[in-house]
Amino acid sequence: VQLVESGGGSVQPGDSLTLSCTASGISFRHYAMSWYRQAPGQEREMVARVTTTGDEEIELDSVKGRFTISRDNTENTAYLQMNNLEPEDTAVYYCNALWSVWNYWGQGTQVTVSP
Repeated sequence: VQLVESGGGSVQPGDSLTLSCTASGISFRHYAMSWYRQAPGQEREMVARVTTTGDEEIELDSVKGRFTISRDNTENTAYLQMNNLEPEDTAVYYCNALWSVWNYWGQGTQVTVSP
C-alpha cells in the first residue's frame, strides 16, 4: 500500500497550492480520504475529509472558505485545493486513507508560506 503526496512547496501569502495524494494497493473507492497537517512543535490535526461518496467535510475553522477537498476515484487520487494561503498554514501535510480497521498514511509534503 502506498499513498504518495505531491504538490507542496514554498509560496507567498495569498498564493494557492493544490496537494495530490495518489493511492495504490487499496480499493480506493472504499476509503474515506483525509488531509492532516503538523506544524513544528504542534500535534497533527485533521484539516479536511472527503467521504466515499464525495461529501466534503472541512474540520478546521481557520481554513474554511479557503481550502477544498475532493477526490477522483478513476485516478485513485484525493486533492486539497488551498487558496489564499497564510503563514499559519505552514506545516507538513499528510494524506490518510481510512476504511474500517484499515488506516494508511502518506509520507507527507511540506508547505511553507512566507513573505
